[in-house]
Amino acid sequence: MRNKILPSLLAADLMHLAQEVDAVIEAGADMLHLDVMDNHYVPNLTFGPAFCRALRKHHKTIPLDVHLMVSPVDTLIEQFAASGASRISIHPDATTHLNRSLQLITNNACQAGLVLNPATPLDCLTYCAHQLSFVLVMTVNPGFGGQQLIPEVLPKIKAIRRQFPELAICVDGGVTEQHIATLSEAGASEFVAGSAIFNSDNYKKSIQALAMQTAS
Repeated sequence: MRNKILPSLLAADLMHLAQEVDAVIEAGADMLHLDVMDNHYVPNLTFGPAFCRALRKHHKTIPLDVHLMVSPVDTLIEQFAASGASRISIHPDATTHLNRSLQLITNNACQAGLVLNPATPLDCLTYCAHQLSFVLVMTVNPGFGGQQLIPEVLPKIKAIRRQFPELAICVDGGVTEQHIATLSEAGASEFVAGSAIFNSDNYKKSIQALAMQTAS
């Protein structure tokens, strides 16, 4: 089965962002991934709801995958949902009432995802998996692009696949053609890729290569 590939716009050429978006959509991206950082939960500052709204205005059908690295989250959940997000993922330690925040996502007609940092245990999945469309496993610490994958996260992906076989697993961080098959073997089927796509000379070739590197 083909991997789903989500180019992370954080790695795009920000001086030519409109062209970059057009290029990865034309190259076969399954979704566009928006890393939303608030310089509070993580030490960086990136895209806001206005950018999401502009994307939706010009690209009506491409799914927009919004990863909220912010605290608190509830107000921005509502703003990004209203701006055209297709799905929204949040960190369990960025909200006081996780179940309420996840319900807020679905109440605003978006798919809900839970983000697990490399050292975040799986305990909370036991109590909220029924609210989720997917889980986003960070294979780097959030806040910056271009990091190397932390291999110790692989057992976590395997544990999620074993305990929650119906839950889609998305992986974010250090995704490259060299190890995407290993991540797929562990149980992931969706991959956020930044540098592996935007630092290449041929976006279509890079996306196709990542999409076809599946578990044997």
